[in-house]
Amino acid sequence: MKVQYFRGERIYFRPLEVSDVDRLVVWLNDEDNWATLGRSNPINRLRERAFVEGLYQTPTDVTLGIAAQEGDALIGCCGLHGICPQARRATFGLLIGDRAQQGLGLGSEATQLAVRYGFEELNLNRIELSVFAQNERGIRAYRNAGFVQEGRQRQAYYRNGRYHDVLQFGILRSDWERMHTDDADAFARLASMTT
Repeated sequence: MKVQYFRGERIYFRPLEVSDVDRLVVWLNDEDNWATLGRSNPINRLRERAFVEGLYQTPTDVTLGIAAQEGDALIGCCGLHGICPQARRATFGLLIGDRAQQGLGLGSEATQLAVRYGFEELNLNRIELSVFAQNERGIRAYRNAGFVQEGRQRQAYYRNGRYHDVLQFGILRSDWERMHTDDADAFARLASMTT
């Protein structure tokens, strides 16, 4: 049975299952994919299975599969991690692992959907993330969702024989609400002009 946990226009979130492990291992070991992730060791099936089996056992982490509406194929995963109930804060992470689905705006949609989920369902006040400065696609997705660059850590990560800068981004609930109020106001103005 297909589980659609939280739905967007072209994608939906669903729980990750043990049956997804083989696909996840391929994605996580793909050189282009792991170059954007904060790790440099390979992942084997046994380790990834243990990770998936351990999901949903703690309220401080929500990891979700990203599936395409058309065809229901798993195309990636994302999560809100280190959820702090006192500060109402979490750290966001994203991977569109299926190369055929990269560069189509699905990462932007997944980011926007996760932000909406964090603010509307988890009652968060702040969502933050870190991204390598050379990850232009990721940065574009985060900015499209309303994230604001808050800092830069110079030469904070070593990968492929070089040091790389890491950028910090954040979005506040008030930023997100303002974006959606502006959208609603613009739509209302347009609707009043056509009647």
